[in-house]
Amino acid sequence: MRKTIKADLVIIDPQNDFMDILANPGDPVGLALPGGPKFRSTLPVSGALGDMARVAALIKRVGRRLNDIHVTLDSHRVVDVAHPGFWRDELGKPPTPFTIISHADIKSGMWSPRNQAYRQRMLDYTASLESAGKFMLMIWPEHCLIGSWGHNVVDELRTALADWERDNFATIDFVTKGTNTFTEHYGALMAEVPDPADPSTQLNGGFLSMLQEADIIGIAGEASSHCVATTIRQIVDNIGDEHLRKIHILADCMSPVPQAPGGPDFPAIAQQFLEDMEARGLVLTTADAFLS
Repeated sequence: MRKTIKADLVIIDPQNDFMDILANPGDPVGLALPGGPKFRSTLPVSGALGDMARVAALIKRVGRRLNDIHVTLDSHRVVDVAHPGFWRDELGKPPTPFTIISHADIKSGMWSPRNQAYRQRMLDYTASLESAGKFMLMIWPEHCLIGSWGHNVVDELRTALADWERDNFATIDFVTKGTNTFTEHYGALMAEVPDPADPSTQLNGGFLSMLQEADIIGIAGEASSHCVATTIRQIVDNIGDEHLRKIHILADCMSPVPQAPGGPDFPAIAQQFLEDMEARGLVLTTADAFLS
């Protein structure tokens, strides 16, 4: 008797605020709804909308062959360590998006938390980031605010997910991350600097266990330079070497954050990540090839 393959799909942060949605020529990040207000993606990733269309088509094609679908949701508050409102310069002005704040910047007083009671915590936090070789603290536009349009799953994929639930009498496993004000949370398994007082920032053992039980895991999402790369690296570091070859990266279903002027080369970081994972034994594939 042929063994049924237990296939899981992980979709990382397929949310409106990361979509490169076009409203009209010359407006690269707006969505005009007939008779309603205009919503805008606050942190669009070039190519994301096409990426999620391919994921939606994959779900429709594969259907019942998927055992489980996990969808991570970047979930932030307005007051967040990586949002402009958390910080002030020496003149009392907030940083512009894509500003990098280093440990030395805080120590010198160039940047300070708006609430000075958090200064030592932020010194410790940035020191931890830098000593671990992780991304330095970057200020992003406010994005994926809980309850906002930008927090929602993009419509085409959301429809495909709902149809899959109806057809299979199953539920999507939604995994939230990012609600802690004091730490960035790129990866779905844990925050950049886990908070001992907040279990939501620590290793998500339940999610990891579900992935260990799968026979094959497809991973897609946004952005390949940040949340996808960090999530997959966390999985690789914690799932056990015997599970690595069952991880399939859907390389045509993810895109990197564009390079910010004067900032890191995020597309190059994403490409290096893919090369590193292939060297570790993970499979690079496409939406059409996965489970074909």
